[in-house]
Amino acid sequence: LAWGVFVAGVVQMLFQLPFMARLHLLPRPTLDVHDAGVKKILWLMVPALFGVSVSQINLLLDTVLASFLPTGSVSWLYYSDRLVELPLGVFAIAVSTVILPSLSRRYALADNAYFSRTLDWAVRMVLVISLPAALALFVLAESILVTLFYYGALTANDVAMASVSLRAYTLGLVPFMLIKVLAPGFFARQDTRTPVRIGIVAMVANMVMNIALVVPLHLYFKLGHAGLALATVLSAALNAGLLWHGLASERVFVLQRGFFAAVARYLLAAGLMAALLFYWQPAPEWWLVRDWWERIAQLMLMVAGGLVVYIIVLLLLGIRIRDFRAAS
Repeated sequence: LAWGVFVAGVVQMLFQLPFMARLHLLPRPTLDVHDAGVKKILWLMVPALFGVSVSQINLLLDTVLASFLPTGSVSWLYYSDRLVELPLGVFAIAVSTVILPSLSRRYALADNAYFSRTLDWAVRMVLVISLPAALALFVLAESILVTLFYYGALTANDVAMASVSLRAYTLGLVPFMLIKVLAPGFFARQDTRTPVRIGIVAMVANMVMNIALVVPLHLYFKLGHAGLALATVLSAALNAGLLWHGLASERVFVLQRGFFAAVARYLLAAGLMAALLFYWQPAPEWWLVRDWWERIAQLMLMVAGGLVVYIIVLLLLGIRIRDFRAAS
């Protein structure tokens, strides 16, 4: 598995080189440690690396603490995190990558109005994806876990335990994704220190909440590894909230007209989709006794059906494709 990741990374890098050469942008590395631009990038990069890595640091701390909990806790958290990372890595990272150059350009031109519209567009894009993704993961937790992992030594109890932490993590999918698109609002203005300070606050809060939620609740209410997931969610919400407040207080992020009406429509459409999936999916016992191909077919059918319902409801509520065009 590790070698596979390495090979894939090399292929991904090499794949880009012909296209960069066609654009006459193929890099020709030279060693110049005294270059002013390199020094500036390094100075800005170090705190930025920490700022965008807070969630991974929290996950590492959660894993260490989970190792003191009942056997299986580390694996249950890992399976849960992998599923939450899928929409986070595919969509939130893509949106943040797209907006950063535009934000940087507009900041250099002192175009605050466009800067704000771009952030508003990014937040809407994240919400229209994260809300249905979070609800679908919450409703289909056992179904997805059984389809992907219920093979070999994994037991029905493992599925049940992992589904608890997965549902806890889904509560934080929206703030997880918001962090990825709000942080570039600081990076584009060459402010890498503020996200770091906020990240440190969130990390400390995560540790405090880990102790508060896991130790006493584990002894009396058996929250266990789910308490670690919930602490991560709460710290992510704090992180996203502080980033949002920082941008809003500096008036570089002002919500555009119709934002709350649009979010209400996303919520209604996602809620109807989740209700359909809840009543449509078979009982947990069905998944445990079916062959792998039956599980995959049923899950794909439900995912496709939920997506169709979500899109249709959005259209009926007046949401159109043009609403998601980048700010101009």
